Amino acid sequence: MNHDNHSLEEFEEDLTEYIGENQKSKDLALPQQSLPKQMYVLPVSNRPFFPAQVQPVMVNQNHWHETLKRVGETDHKLLGICFVDDLQSDQSVPQSDELAEVGCAVRVHHAQNKDGNVQFIAQGLQRFRIVRWLRRKPPYLVEVEYPQEPEEDADETKAYTLAIISAIKELLRTNPLYGEEVKQYLSRFGPEDSSPLTDFGASMTSARGQELQDILNTVPLLRRMEKVLLLMRKELEVARLQSEISEEVNEKVQKHQRDFFLKEQLKVIQRELGMSKDDKTADAERFDARMAELSPPEAVQERFNDELQKLQILEQGSPEYGVTRNYLDWLTQVPWGQHSEDQFDLAEGRRILDRDHDGLDDVKDRIIEFLAEGTFKGEVSGSILLLVGPPGVGKTSIGHSVADALGREFYRFSVGGMRDEAEIKGHRRTYIGAMPGKFVQALKDTKVANPVIMLDEIDKIGTSYQGDPASALLETLDPEQNKDFLDHYLDVRMDYPRCCSSARQTSSTPFPGHCWTGWMSSACLAI
Repeated sequence: MNHDNHSLEEFEEDLTEYIGENQKSKDLALPQQSLPKQMYVLPVSNRPFFPAQVQPVMVNQNHWHETLKRVGETDHKLLGICFVDDLQSDQSVPQSDELAEVGCAVRVHHAQNKDGNVQFIAQGLQRFRIVRWLRRKPPYLVEVEYPQEPEEDADETKAYTLAIISAIKELLRTNPLYGEEVKQYLSRFGPEDSSPLTDFGASMTSARGQELQDILNTVPLLRRMEKVLLLMRKELEVARLQSEISEEVNEKVQKHQRDFFLKEQLKVIQRELGMSKDDKTADAERFDARMAELSPPEAVQERFNDELQKLQILEQGSPEYGVTRNYLDWLTQVPWGQHSEDQFDLAEGRRILDRDHDGLDDVKDRIIEFLAEGTFKGEVSGSILLLVGPPGVGKTSIGHSVADALGREFYRFSVGGMRDEAEIKGHRRTYIGAMPGKFVQALKDTKVANPVIMLDEIDKIGTSYQGDPASALLETLDPEQNKDFLDHYLDVRMDYPRCCSSARQTSSTPFPGHCWTGWMSSACLAI
């Protein structure tokens, strides 16, 4: 039950023909004495209808077909249109007391049924006020009167008229869509028609329906002009603000697009000149260069080649591309075959232990014995050293001293409260946010294959539904089990216990890992 400001395709030809016929006669309004005292009324919900308007109207056929049928049977073909505020939907039928008291008498043209609706062209004629209800159920029938406009000062009226015309011209500059409406109006009225011009100016605004109904209720011309001029000024301010916002947004979008196109052109030019490569090629070359500096086992090299070939085939927007890229990033940051040289100087080792710790002679003696055994064998691996003591006696700091004595990198992480075995053995690559286990991360951070790794708070490790990290830790540290350790993320075999020894440097399988494990009461030192 709304009349639409936009012309409907079905009415374009009829509306053009109708306006063309009436351009020959400017006096479209019926004489005052010929307007009927009784008429059928139709509710509209979007905004009220004004005199001097010619707009298409569409209503629900089920509710209002009978009303339009009875209007068509009259000689004058006049219908009253009244505004209804807060109508829930076009399917609703409002109560009679919900209709505005003041409405607009319109002439109905070219009514037709289509898709369950009735469409017609409404030509606004005159304000009316409902005096008495003759029928309070559809089709609504009322008795009306037509209020007369009082005489106004001609000079003041002319001044307001010129102000409204000026506001209309400004609206035309801010919104070209109003141009066709102005042409239709000027084809029927001139600037001297102050009352229709005022109503037309109100109909051009996007004010709320209740504000426009207040304009329709105002019969005195000067008061109506004041209200309409105020609405048009508000409309102009909104239009200017919208124009400024649109210009600012367009400027930012154009700048962004300009920068984007310039950057793309620069990439193409640099690529043609051989100065740069696309992201996929750059990633592939960076990973290939990393692996070329390492000494990976044959199985790892084959896996790397397969994954690199897959990366070059995948599209950059594919989710699999990101997964493969992250995997190659981790695989090439593991220090395959990169070892630090062990220092088996017992005197230097004792000096470092004495420098970092006072007392603890029995602990120092046992560590020196361990280093002496490594000196005799040429490597330190396969031994378990247990230190027992309460918190704060220096169990963790002993790890720093041992790393300094051996000349190795040191890495510490705590397993206290750890309840997920994936922290030890890594996540599956198919999971979002998957990462390798802590040991692989230690190798990446230290950049050598034989660091000293401190596992702190091992007596506080836990068990949950996610697995038993203590069992996974045992598998990692036990020399009989970790010969073929498999990190779930990297998915390549690791030989932890033997690769760190100095004698293993020339081995054909220089895989990074751990050569010695020192168990403490609340910390584990893996060397």
